[in-house]
Amino acid sequence: MRTEAMLFAGVAGFFAVTAVSYGWFSADPTGTAVLVVAFVMASLVSFFFAVQYRRRGRRPQDRNDAEVAPSAGPVEFLPPDSPWPIVVAAGSVIVALGVVYGLWLLLIGLGVLAPGVLGMVLEHAGRQDSGEPSQDRPR
Repeated sequence: MRTEAMLFAGVAGFFAVTAVSYGWFSADPTGTAVLVVAFVMASLVSFFFAVQYRRRGRRPQDRNDAEVAPSAGPVEFLPPDSPWPIVVAAGSVIVALGVVYGLWLLLIGLGVLAPGVLGMVLEHAGRQDSGEPSQDRPR
């Protein structure tokens, strides 16, 4: 993940230089703010990858002398069909429309968005990562 951290650090550096030069040569605060936000987001992703590299070290995919066995097995848990992404998307659209059209629509959008986010977060809260079947499920 070191390569990814360096890549996003380069992107963050580009946005930092662009934001400073754009802010210096133009009097446009909105464009400067957008470039600063892009710099912060790229820096956050770069920081995440750097921390993961320090915690876990090199992945088997990053080594030329790696065998297939260290990276064999389930890669990641992919959730089954879920209605919550659609609820979150609908709530986000209603919130955005509420910003334009009024507080009443914004509150309705937050009422749709909040259960969607909670549903996505808590959907697999009781899932076991050990690979062994739980005691409440039939074998």
